[in-house]
Amino acid sequence: MSLISKYNVAAPRYTSYPTVPYWEEQTFHPEKWKALLKKSFLESNGKDGISIYIHLPFCESMCTYCGCNKHITVNHGVEGPYIETLLKEWQLYVDTFGGRPRIREIHLGGGTPTFFSAAHLAMLLNGIYRTAELLPDASLSFEGHPGNTTPEHLQSLYNLGFRRISLGIQDFDMRVQEIINRLQPFGMVASVVENARKIGFTSINFDLIYGLPLQTLTSMQHTIDKVVRLRPDRISFYSYAHVPWIKGTGQRRYTEADLPKDEEKRQLYELGKLLFDSNGYTEIGMDHFALPEEALHKAFQQGRLHRNFMGYTDSPTSLLVGLGASSIGDSWYAYAQNEKKVDAYQELVNKGEFPVVRGHILNEEDGLLRKHIHELMCHFETTWHKADTQCDAIIDGLQRLQELERDGLVQVLPQKVVVTPEGRPFIRNICMAFDARLWRQVPHSQLFSSAI
Repeated sequence: MSLISKYNVAAPRYTSYPTVPYWEEQTFHPEKWKALLKKSFLESNGKDGISIYIHLPFCESMCTYCGCNKHITVNHGVEGPYIETLLKEWQLYVDTFGGRPRIREIHLGGGTPTFFSAAHLAMLLNGIYRTAELLPDASLSFEGHPGNTTPEHLQSLYNLGFRRISLGIQDFDMRVQEIINRLQPFGMVASVVENARKIGFTSINFDLIYGLPLQTLTSMQHTIDKVVRLRPDRISFYSYAHVPWIKGTGQRRYTEADLPKDEEKRQLYELGKLLFDSNGYTEIGMDHFALPEEALHKAFQQGRLHRNFMGYTDSPTSLLVGLGASSIGDSWYAYAQNEKKVDAYQELVNKGEFPVVRGHILNEEDGLLRKHIHELMCHFETTWHKADTQCDAIIDGLQRLQELERDGLVQVLPQKVVVTPEGRPFIRNICMAFDARLWRQVPHSQLFSSAI
């Protein structure tokens, strides 16, 4: 049996530990969340500042591959009320903190942030800035759809301090674009990239997905040839997560017969990795590639790479505020997720209530295991030399690593685990070994996408 077949099991992506399906929601309460928010704010605001993720869930059409929380509409009348609700929610956080937040990082995600007009996005950001201090080296980024990211969007956000844009490309093959309902010709993308660079954006990321329906090695070669012509500073190269039992109608537009099979899917990744490497990109953590001068690459080299619900970042903070429907916040001591449905989210906020509907308070073991999983995901190694980094679950994890060590995927040393170059594609499987909650509470249904 090949390693691909052997380890292609359902696995979390580890943007947090514990992962969302294993949160102890019965012990969570919004008042606990608020108390831990304030604790984290007092500890971290003066040192690193805070991060803010803002979820803007609206899209005009359904991309069938998408696993994000989104609200499909062509009614742009939703923009103003949603922005007003976001600002009210932000004020709830400011009131809880009891001090002026220092912002290290903002990311506008979706949905489609550029569904909103440039004027409405400016209203949102200026409203936040009025009650906070934007640090001089703050990292501000947004996700843009090539089909509706206008020069006005780019100029307005640049004027507000944004220097990073992430474009959802996925694939340049027109057959693939048609089946995933994401039509955006190369010329359209090239125009947005040219405008962004002309205005002054210093970091452009392309999101690409391998394993999409109708993808082939030939089509992937053509897609990446076009990508490197535009030379984005970063590339996110994600494995398509086919979970129609969770995401419903969109992913039922095609069947498993249209998808590349295990070995073929891995070949798509290996081809991409080879082409990125030959064009000067370095693999960073899981699914990410960056040019040597890019901030993410430097953070990886310097051991500063951080991972949270927004993915990888070079701006590590302990406090992440999540604003908007379905957003997840992280106080370092607890996680909390907002109501997913837009109307219900707005109703809670407009009543003056925190819109969190579920969460998890981390215990001591959670904190230790999060440290080790985070270090594996960011640095491909972890250690537990100090007594305060050890727990019984580490011993259990080492037992589970024995098979992966025999397969050459990890090297287990005294009080240290190092992921080998051959093991990097299997990082999710390696992290699973230390996921005590997963092993104690094996679910009755599949909760995660396949690891490979």
